[in-house]
Amino acid sequence: MPEKEIIIAITGGVAAFKTAALTSQLVQSGYHVRAVMTPSSQRFIGPATFAALTGRNVVTDTFDPGFPLGAHIELARSADLICVAPATASFLGKAAHGISDDLLSTLYLCFTGPVIVAPAMNCEMWEKAAVQRNVQQLIDDGVEIIDPQEGWLSCRTRGVGRMASPEEIAAAIIRRLQPPNAELT
Repeated sequence: MPEKEIIIAITGGVAAFKTAALTSQLVQSGYHVRAVMTPSSQRFIGPATFAALTGRNVVTDTFDPGFPLGAHIELARSADLICVAPATASFLGKAAHGISDDLLSTLYLCFTGPVIVAPAMNCEMWEKAAVQRNVQQLIDDGVEIIDPQEGWLSCRTRGVGRMASPEEIAAAIIRRLQPPNAELT
């Protein structure tokens, strides 16, 4: 059974329902998962969902009293990998430019391990030059981007912007957590 600690960070988007399935899949595979939720993500899905799936408290506050050194510091030190899914354009911009004004952005800046990001947004937002520059900066910084897929979007149109499937994201996480030269089963 894997003894790896994964942080699943959920930002505000309707694709957060897929993140619940991702979280369940990782827990069932034996990973220790901790959910971190932004305030806007909680408008789409509740912390109780992730607490039930992980069997652990969900972290939503930079000043959570359960982390005396600071949630961002303690979480960053304990994690083997961070996955942000869905990742909004706002998160991409903050991460690309080193802006730290909330729990997730400060956690991202404190963390030194592998980061996987699965963007999800309206197709016009995804295609915006500024968003693509931010994505390229994150790639240059070593972040693995799991590109959004083409399909029906919650804005009632078809286009590229829907978050990748939970299975695709889980496969990327598992691959990144494999020891070097390990064979995937």
